[in-house]
Amino acid sequence: MDYSWNVNTGDCGMRPNWGARSHTEVAQGMPVFVYFDGNDTSHFSVAAEECVRHLNYVGGIREEGSLLEIGIGWFESPEAPISHYETRVRFDARARGFADAVREAVAWIEKAAGIVPCRVPEAACDPLYSSWYNFHQDVFAADIEAELAIAAKLGMKTFIVDDGWQTDDTNRGYAFCGDWQVSKRRFPDMAAHVKRVQDLGIKYMMWYSVPFVGHKSANFARFKGKYIGERPGLSTAILDPRFPEVRKFLVGTYVKALKDWNIDGFKLDFIDSFKFNGADPAAKENYAGRDIKSLPLAVDTLMTEIKEALTAIKPDILVEFRQSYVGPAIRKYGNMLRVGDCPGDMRRNRFAMANLRLASGGTAVHSDMLEWNFAESPEHAAQYVINSMFGVVQYSVMLRNAPKDHVAMIEKWIKFSQDHRDTLLNGKFTPHHPELQYPVIEAESDKEVVIGLYDDGRIVDVPEKKTFVMNASGRDSFCVRRGGKVSEVSCKSGDWIEL
Repeated sequence: MDYSWNVNTGDCGMRPNWGARSHTEVAQGMPVFVYFDGNDTSHFSVAAEECVRHLNYVGGIREEGSLLEIGIGWFESPEAPISHYETRVRFDARARGFADAVREAVAWIEKAAGIVPCRVPEAACDPLYSSWYNFHQDVFAADIEAELAIAAKLGMKTFIVDDGWQTDDTNRGYAFCGDWQVSKRRFPDMAAHVKRVQDLGIKYMMWYSVPFVGHKSANFARFKGKYIGERPGLSTAILDPRFPEVRKFLVGTYVKALKDWNIDGFKLDFIDSFKFNGADPAAKENYAGRDIKSLPLAVDTLMTEIKEALTAIKPDILVEFRQSYVGPAIRKYGNMLRVGDCPGDMRRNRFAMANLRLASGGTAVHSDMLEWNFAESPEHAAQYVINSMFGVVQYSVMLRNAPKDHVAMIEKWIKFSQDHRDTLLNGKFTPHHPELQYPVIEAESDKEVVIGLYDDGRIVDVPEKKTFVMNASGRDSFCVRRGGKVSEVSCKSGDWIEL
């Protein structure tokens, strides 16, 4: 065993036991850890049934003897009193394919913990436009509609309005979160605006920072005494979902938005901020006013209540969550999982997306929003897209300002993604060499194979079946091996070729 993997890892280096600590809970990662070699072979994996409560994990090399030392700790962080607890852990020491080892471990957790993932409507897999990187908080209805008129013609079918719709402030903080009143200056008539976007053939989703009640919001005083703690650096307090009135407020907020504006979905953000920053403030109050003592179980209850309330109104409601809250439990409440923020980092986008694909079953996995500098060539810009093609691509470039050849490139790759959608998103997914950030990724369906090439100097193994290779290697040719014969293929970087 040479390398280690978990879903939120930044790399796959093997660490010493004193530097290989992590934790998981309902809104933080997942308890699956895989140890593998440089030939895509897993030799040992660990999976824990507990994916709601806080779980501490250590898995690294002990210097004495160069042995792998593993430790799992339950109830090592603030937790409500409990009289009885049972759980299971799965160890797999079989030599097997790395990708299969991950998928099987996740499937075991779902079965052992009785998890039923949220249904995934087809719309969760449609190309998406996000307002965040191009607009940030400076969003206005007219500007969005102008952008989406272009996006619709390119083939994008979903839109997320991110932070900014609820405030006139543009300081990038969260001081004004928590009231969730529309900025009338930005959106004079939200319902009419949503309808105009939907008339373009685009579904409309809205961002909410679930736990945050900003210091400058009207609701800040209302919920005094019902916070887990403060986040001064973010100018916000964190709600305590163990209070039933807190859960009622949050559920009611989303239900009202759904009914008032007829939106199609929600980006429910910062779920991983439901955590203690020190001692549990409820302990010294003997849990007064709280109908649930465990914070992770309260988060589970809150998100279940949100899901049930929204799907009762609109069964195909879209709900997006963002890395790092991507574990098996979180999939009960939403149908879209997005790579964590990595602006301009195509490698990170590819690596994290592949990790999420392995660990997320049939839940739709989305790239972080794509942005690039328009001074780059369209061929180079296409590499950002190709690095995200084995998931649902989210775009966040200002289309109105984009050069014509960049717009044409986007349209070309959206068409490719939809022509090969079943293979890319539903085919057998095999990313190779996680220790190298997956330089080659492939997906296979009954009719074809699609391969992504992300590294220069590799020989790509091509089956006899119809195969498409997307070239993001940075070179305008690469070598393929088919039927034992190696040959060089000409294909511009940023383009694809059928073999």
